[in-house]
Amino acid sequence: MAHAAALEIKQLNKQYQVENRPLTVLEDINLSIHPGEFVSVVGSSGCGKSTLLRLIIGLEDEYQGEILVDGKRIVGTSLQRGIVFQEHRLFPWLTVRDNVAASLLNAKLSAKEKKDSVQAHIDMVGLQGFENAYPAQLSGGMSQRVAIARALVSRPEILLLDEPFGALDALTRSHLQRELQNILRQEGITAIMVTHDVEEAVFLGDRIVVMEPRPGRIKRIVDIPLARPRERTGYAFAAIKDEIMKDFSEIPPELDALPPLLPVAETWRLTW
Repeated sequence: MAHAAALEIKQLNKQYQVENRPLTVLEDINLSIHPGEFVSVVGSSGCGKSTLLRLIIGLEDEYQGEILVDGKRIVGTSLQRGIVFQEHRLFPWLTVRDNVAASLLNAKLSAKEKKDSVQAHIDMVGLQGFENAYPAQLSGGMSQRVAIARALVSRPEILLLDEPFGALDALTRSHLQRELQNILRQEGITAIMVTHDVEEAVFLGDRIVVMEPRPGRIKRIVDIPLARPRERTGYAFAAIKDEIMKDFSEIPPELDALPPLLPVAETWRLTW
């Protein structure tokens, strides 16, 4: 089992320069994630969810505040932080086995240890028998399974998921959500997932971070006190989902300040 890390984000602020002017993307983000916890991050487009993941993975290092893993500041990328994107991003010229093994190129393991670990993770995501298949021969769901195995094979302390099932059909998405839940419980890894799907967030998360845009801020954090496995059709599940959905049905202040629209009939008369 991998070591599950704690993640601490303190007074995080992130800006980009747009037309020589600063554009604040994230503002005063404070979040503590416990070892082995699954945190879902939801919010409308433009609230900085994906930027937050990029900072945690170490793809960007220009920001104010602190991002700490087990008390140490993140510096660049690391095998200890795996990531799965919405698009699987497999190497089309490599087989399933070689795509998964690509994460272990710089690992301090013997050839046998690498081979055994790759096979164990292919088995874990249910792709035994497809080791020599190429990405073009796989379905979308199977490709995402490979991407998950590739992210987990290095035994990361934290797994980051950026809309990992957003491009899949509903049935495949639901199935992989259950599989991911089982895998992470088995591996004991800390996980952070960005998603637009509130139902997915409630199904997978121990807590849900609700963000609001312009600039991206944490609006609230919702605990999910539901036992696993979770029943999507249950009353408690639906109540939590509906409560979070209210955050996205509110009229933004800038729109609320606009004058009311004219009735259709009145608009028609004015055009003449």
